[in-house]
Amino acid sequence: MDAIVTAGGIPLPEEPLYPATLGKSKALLDVAGKPMVQWVLDALSASTTVDNVIIVGLTEKMGLECTKKMYFISNQGKMVENLQAGARKVKEINPKARHVLLVSSDIPGITSEMVDWVVNTDMQTDLDIYYHVIQREVMEKRYPGCKRTWTRLKDMEVCGGDMNMGRLNLLLGKDTDIWQKITNTRKSPLKQAALIGFDTAFLLLTGQLTLEKAEANIMKRLNFTGKAILCPYAEIGMDVDKPFQLEILRQDLKKQQKKAERLVKRASTSKKESSPKKTAEK
Repeated sequence: MDAIVTAGGIPLPEEPLYPATLGKSKALLDVAGKPMVQWVLDALSASTTVDNVIIVGLTEKMGLECTKKMYFISNQGKMVENLQAGARKVKEINPKARHVLLVSSDIPGITSEMVDWVVNTDMQTDLDIYYHVIQREVMEKRYPGCKRTWTRLKDMEVCGGDMNMGRLNLLLGKDTDIWQKITNTRKSPLKQAALIGFDTAFLLLTGQLTLEKAEANIMKRLNFTGKAILCPYAEIGMDVDKPFQLEILRQDLKKQQKKAERLVKRASTSKKESSPKKTAEK
């Protein structure tokens, strides 16, 4: 499986993250001592299911590292164009590729275990689109105060994940109008529902829309096959849109780093104590 990492976002002066980025790439924001996108690349590096990584929006000069083969594509200006540019590169390096993993650069909390779960779960079937959603209680237990954009369904509240999968040929198609509209309204569940149809928007407004019904309506409207999958990992939905979310992840990953350092130190001390002492030469 090849992965496209979207890293072309540059916050505008009127956007919440502008004071932190000042006209520079959001993907390069410092998070616990390294660029935010590097955390994502670390997860992809340790993944057993990812072969190549295509980074859209950054260049080799950024000094990023990945154990997998990396390819860099310049920022195309809009999300759909960036995804298509990445898809063309995947097709170039792997002509037999059928699906591609789509990963946002602003989910630094993900791990290789989560990457592999997404790929292995999705590839149990052969559909066009796989979209992951996380229940509110899962998100708020892992990240209290995360304040995601919630979609209220009949039996649950969910937010969208930022690691999904799609059939490569769909991204390479010429008709991009519907994709442009969906990505432009991605922060408003009601606007997205309205794009799919009045009946879907009405069901959402009245609290009658289930995840299965939403999935069926969307696939029928787009004429694709697909599945909305409940994801157990809050990290996949914890992207950085606002300064307080950036701070949540900075503090969380700092704690994880300190915990890992303590474990390494403890293991090293235990190894030394258990090693047999050398006998003095006579």
